[in-house]
Amino acid sequence: MIARDLRFSVAPMMDWTDRQCRAFHRVLSRRARLYTEMVTTGAVLHGDRERLLGFDAVEQPVAVQLGGSDPGDLARAARIAEAFGYAEVNLNVGCPSDRVQDGRFGACLMREPALVGDCVAAMKAAVSVPVTVKCRLGVDDQDTEEALDALAGAVVAAGVDGLIVHARKAWLKGLSPRENRDVPPLDYERVARLKATRPDLPIAINGGVRTIGDACDRLAEVDGVMIGRAAYTEPALLLEVDPEIFGEPAPVPDAFAAVEALAPTIHDALARGMRLHAFTRHMLGLFNGRPGARAFRRHLATAGMAPDADLSTLRAAVAKVSRERPPAQAAEAA
Repeated sequence: MIARDLRFSVAPMMDWTDRQCRAFHRVLSRRARLYTEMVTTGAVLHGDRERLLGFDAVEQPVAVQLGGSDPGDLARAARIAEAFGYAEVNLNVGCPSDRVQDGRFGACLMREPALVGDCVAAMKAAVSVPVTVKCRLGVDDQDTEEALDALAGAVVAAGVDGLIVHARKAWLKGLSPRENRDVPPLDYERVARLKATRPDLPIAINGGVRTIGDACDRLAEVDGVMIGRAAYTEPALLLEVDPEIFGEPAPVPDAFAAVEALAPTIHDALARGMRLHAFTRHMLGLFNGRPGARAFRRHLATAGMAPDADLSTLRAAVAKVSRERPPAQAAEAA
């Protein structure tokens, strides 16, 4: 993996970044790297693999995020994921949920850097695609200088291809997973120091980045930026990724064109029995800031939920949105 591969990505988010979400995000940016929701090794090895890992080629480049701590199981799961065609395998060392802790993976692995290194080494030996790790600065009362250095040292020795650092600690005791996304303070400088000491390791930063302008600022210090909730709740910002970060034209001129670009994918999915809501639940924030955005959301929340809702339902919702630029956007363009 080269640093440019990690230059911009959309974070893996449980219940959000499913294949319909990724297909939608892909019409907004050709270059953003997309990630699956975290999939546990047990699910991959014993579950419905097509449901868990299936994706459409239009989503590429797309990476799978695995959760687990057994090197052998991770190697087998990574091999299966590679056979599905994923461009990258990522190991979750950042999720703070109780369920993940009970399974001895996620953020609690920050306490076991040697084991994480063994996991990375096993996956590297099993697949030819890049293997990356997404981690935190540390957990609970760990010293973030020591914890992050130890984790980075172990995975680099194992041959890791890139490290994505959520620039906060995870508090496994006393904070919920939701609180862990906001309450622990951000420390971008700690990630910048890691990059300064390991210039050859591609490093991306995650956490608290809200705009593409913010992302560009962070790229002065690290190789890449991963945005999560902002990309999901304000998906139109992804239209800025290709021109602002990669110096290439956006795939479509605006949010209205994005809906039409996604229409063939939705049409095919509806023909297979999928409901419109599987796509539109990810699109509710597409027109935020435009007159009619609330009516758009309301229409999708009512008519869009009907079993027979189809592309005409989506287009009726879009028709409620003004095509005039919001005042702030118009002023910026001028």
